Amino acid sequence: MRRLLLSICAAALVAAALPTPAAAQKLAVGRHTLDNGMTVLTHEDHSIPMISLYVFYRVGSRNERPGITGVSHLFEHMMFNGSAKYGPKQFDLVLENAGSGGNGYTTYDFTAYLETFPREALPAVLDLEADRMRSLTIGEKNLEQERGIVKEEPRVSTDNSPQGRMFEEMLAAAFVAHPYQWPVVGWMGDLDAIKLEEAQRYFDTYYGPNNATLVVTGDFKTEDLLKEVRASFGAVPKRGAPQPVPNSEPEQKGERRVSLVYDASLPAVMLGYKTPAARHADAPALEVLSTILGTGESSRLYRKLVYGQVATEVNSSFMTYADPMLFTFYAQAQEKTTAAQCEAAIAEVLRDVKSGGVTADELQKAKNLLRAGVINNLQTIESKANLIGSFEVQYGDWRALTTILDRYDAVTSDDIKRVAAEYFNDNRKTVVTLVLPEAAKEVANAPK
Repeated sequence: MRRLLLSICAAALVAAALPTPAAAQKLAVGRHTLDNGMTVLTHEDHSIPMISLYVFYRVGSRNERPGITGVSHLFEHMMFNGSAKYGPKQFDLVLENAGSGGNGYTTYDFTAYLETFPREALPAVLDLEADRMRSLTIGEKNLEQERGIVKEEPRVSTDNSPQGRMFEEMLAAAFVAHPYQWPVVGWMGDLDAIKLEEAQRYFDTYYGPNNATLVVTGDFKTEDLLKEVRASFGAVPKRGAPQPVPNSEPEQKGERRVSLVYDASLPAVMLGYKTPAARHADAPALEVLSTILGTGESSRLYRKLVYGQVATEVNSSFMTYADPMLFTFYAQAQEKTTAAQCEAAIAEVLRDVKSGGVTADELQKAKNLLRAGVINNLQTIESKANLIGSFEVQYGDWRALTTILDRYDAVTSDDIKRVAAEYFNDNRKTVVTLVLPEAAKEVANAPK
């Protein structure tokens, strides 16, 4: 959504061209439960002869502990390398022969696997997913192969990204007890240390049908689909219920600051404020506020920092997860400005919102953008399946999707002022400053 539209007028035009919010409110989804505890969510869409299938496992990096961080993401890779019925590389081969392809992704809260395929391929896809849920191959060769691959990802996505490195430092400083403190990809030392026995235990704990939600959207008849689902997954045995993740993060009592010496082209700053979980009543107002502050060139931050020639880049993000997370701001300084000036400019924008609120036009623009984002994600069978499953896992019920637009529309200017005042305070703040090596050297060599 970042910089999706350039003006309030453009946002209004896009929203007017999209289907009405009834597309979300009237989404027809059936809920079914197998005897082994697996939840099945079905949505028929006969617009094209295709089906999209997602399997959501309620396990992500928040389910890990020190010593095995990154194991959830590691399993995402291992899931494609063979099971009792299908040997290494056969998973992709079967899907390709059926005119499909497979993928997956890991988050802090869950891991998802997905395929979109011609309806004729449904039996093959169900068999593949059920077999790896039942009998994934977990051997030394598979473990070592995928360990090497996943260790390369942070080197590319984080180590070479100033903003990625800063966010990693942000989480490590902001959280002292909650598992959100480590990255989804894990710490390199932990990835090296994960043993085969630990990997097997992790699979046995979290990859049972009773910890999974199957979401199927597309061209099928629900009654026929359920017969095939039961035939494929019904015999997969239930496993022990995973232990809940305790939210033992203590209340933050003061500002935290971290300096990151990094060889970048320009200095930068990142601010993070502790904010509530996705299900909290204040979440919609915070999402609207993030859009007002950081989406598009007409946003508060862009006008203040980029047009004001303080920063070359600026953004904001309110992150909605199962447990309380962060509302973040990032700004990269211009050549003749500093990270401190960027931080001061962000602080001034936040003070203005706390004291004066936002305009009616800003509020409507943000609602239009959020509305457009939700409705755009209801246009394809694949994005619908992903949205339905994500809401089911993070909100506890996919039906939260049917009310999200109403919750955005209900946000008032007073709500914006209230949440800004409550959450943007120093006791909740963590700051990461990117310091260029030459600047760090000057400080180190300065007379004491």
